[in-house]
Amino acid sequence: MSTLVVCVDREGGLTDEPVVGWEAVRALVTDVGIDDPSDSRVNSLLEALKVARDLRDENEAVEVAVVSGSGDAVRADRAVARGVDEIVERYDPESAVVVVASAEAERLVPIVESRLQVDAVDRVVVRQSHDIESTYYLLKQFLADEELRSTVLVPVGATLLAFPILLFFVESAALAVAVMVAALGVFLLYKGLGIDEFAASVPGRLREAFYSGQVSLVTYVVGAGLAAVGLFVGAIAASDLATAGAFLGAMQFVFAAVPWLATAALAASTGRLIDELLGDEGVRSALLNLPFGVVAVGLVVRGFAAYFLERGEIIGPARAPGISAGPVTVDPLALGGLERLVVFVFASIAISVAGVVVASYLTGRDVAAEFQSP
Repeated sequence: MSTLVVCVDREGGLTDEPVVGWEAVRALVTDVGIDDPSDSRVNSLLEALKVARDLRDENEAVEVAVVSGSGDAVRADRAVARGVDEIVERYDPESAVVVVASAEAERLVPIVESRLQVDAVDRVVVRQSHDIESTYYLLKQFLADEELRSTVLVPVGATLLAFPILLFFVESAALAVAVMVAALGVFLLYKGLGIDEFAASVPGRLREAFYSGQVSLVTYVVGAGLAAVGLFVGAIAASDLATAGAFLGAMQFVFAAVPWLATAALAASTGRLIDELLGDEGVRSALLNLPFGVVAVGLVVRGFAAYFLERGEIIGPARAPGISAGPVTVDPLALGGLERLVVFVFASIAISVAGVVVASYLTGRDVAAEFQSP
């Protein structure tokens, strides 16, 4: 009975072609171990040699081999399949013992099973990885990484240092813990969302904008000022409804602030659009659509806010004055909450469609393609 002891690997970089034979596998162990002594696959290769030796001691015909795949999952699995086929065709073993060193490598076992009878699967677990020595080396490697130290140890140390200071100034331990947790959460969001990288790049962007004479720099400042005015106006409007409830107060804030905020976004997007028009690369259709989208969204949001405020009897219906031009007379028009919401929604849809048409006309693209583009 001939048995194939095969060590399978899915990580790549171990061998491009199947390695068969005791001496060839032992030479591969030496090469891999010299290149990276901490590579866990060295242990799986040694385990394959050990299993082959033990089976030979029991007078079995044994052949030891190593098959590796690289690339993505499909390419790696197909490479392993081709290697196993080549070994089976050349040596015609009757059964196999598969040696694996990781969960990724163990997923290759069905590939071997589809070509050979697999008598056993030998999972290699490195004993040292469960010892305290391994933890020590991991901590040592962690402490040697400057970026990890500044990201993890600094906020933890600052939090531990701030706790006794907060307890000294405040009487409630719960308040001190809440402040610490909130500060730690803000820091984690600051790092996790990449705000630190964005903040670090802002001076360079501003310097480049100044030197290149970008119009968007001015419009961004104008937009920031208009947004600040909108937040201020919304806060004043909401404060007048302090007794009306949180929801109606929020709707009043939105109703008062949205025109200013939409104007701010429109100013910023217009400046960006002008920069694109002045550039040499042309204007993207998405950027042409942006001002129309800002106006459309502003109309929808303000329309819904007005609907809720009218239902809460905070504001009255929208009224249009009458018009008289010679024999033609138009009576004054009053739009209730639902009618006004419908008008706002349809107006926003019309503006969005107009943006698509304008963008398609200026870029030379088909209108249907504009609607289908993400």
